[in-house]
Amino acid sequence: MASIKELGFATESVIPGDGWHCSHFFYSIDRSKLGRFVPLDLITGKKEFCQVVSNQDLARFQLGLVSGHKADFSLMMMDPDPIKIQSFHHQLLSTRLGSALVANYSYVSISELSEYVQTVEQYGELLQRSGEDAASESYSTKLNSYASHLEKMNSQRLTPIFPDWPVTCFYPMNKWRIVGANWFMLSESERNRLMGEHARSGIKFAGRVSQLITVGIGLDNWEWGVTLWATNPLHLKQFVYDMRFDEASAMYAEFGQFFTSYIADVEKILAICVDV
Repeated sequence: MASIKELGFATESVIPGDGWHCSHFFYSIDRSKLGRFVPLDLITGKKEFCQVVSNQDLARFQLGLVSGHKADFSLMMMDPDPIKIQSFHHQLLSTRLGSALVANYSYVSISELSEYVQTVEQYGELLQRSGEDAASESYSTKLNSYASHLEKMNSQRLTPIFPDWPVTCFYPMNKWRIVGANWFMLSESERNRLMGEHARSGIKFAGRVSQLITVGIGLDNWEWGVTLWATNPLHLKQFVYDMRFDEASAMYAEFGQFFTSYIADVEKILAICVDV
């Protein structure tokens, strides 16, 4: 797979200082083109396709069977190097089977730390405002516990490990800029309040739903991409439904298309999408 240096790019110009590049791709199989394959071409094409997937060396990689008509299968990739991600997409298209692939949709983003998560210093100030003595053992215990939790949480936001759960959902979203509901005209304290409420709604689903938010501002048409993983599709439904009643969502959020996928390996993808 081609790297940045091999293609002549300056490494520091495209690799983020924090976080990884993230791309979601959604593909369909063109049945009319697939029907023109002779048996040998189909066998070779599937073999090439599997080899490309097996040889990928991206930091994170996940395939899924898309539910509904919007696509046949999904692909989520994350890596510090965006050229490796884009190169993999073209490698798939370059296989014999790739001539029957149609890229229906893609979303390009970067992982980031949320501006609405309190730093250790801010959490310490909150404890003191709540009556905790900064010299007390209780204060130190709570502060150290939060610092440990924050480190793990930030690592999962920037360089996430994908949950080994069966169903995933992706959708892009914006915050409104309309009169009376302009998110970007709100004060920092008000935005923090609203996002705090939103976060508390999500915490209720710990162990059942995992969420990754990546930023597409300046990179794609939508400002953020939301990826959810769940232990059961019913949890996805309830998670999204409950959080839409939060003011941050009900008043200020605009959503794009939803793509739901069931995690699958390449052999299952080909068996369901090609061997029909």
